[in-house]
Amino acid sequence: MIRIPNEDRDIIEQAMYLPMFLTVLEKDRNIIDKAPFILKEPYLNLVEETIRAVQKDLKVVKDKMRQKNMKVQQIGHDEAFTMYSFLYEGFEEQHNYFNPMIRNKVHELMEHYLYNRFK
Repeated sequence: MIRIPNEDRDIIEQAMYLPMFLTVLEKDRNIIDKAPFILKEPYLNLVEETIRAVQKDLKVVKDKMRQKNMKVQQIGHDEAFTMYSFLYEGFEEQHNYFNPMIRNKVHELMEHYLYNRFK
């Protein structure tokens, strides 16, 4: 089993987490759009601008993965864990991620993109 350098592992993990975060944002946008807010447009604008920022960052991540010939694929999940296959330099590694940890990471991304990135 090859040891993936931390910098490349971070890129791979971003390729896992950013699409999850986009899914959350899309669902939230639909909920906001249907909710009876008096002024919903500022909320929708914030979510849509965040979606664009995440998509831009995801494109950079995908470009880096393509350059370094890296791939990530979800291969299974249950109530507690999600298993991913990492392809790196022609080698494959399988990693289990604890689902609450994934949720926490997506939460951190949400905090970063919604307000910390403006600081």
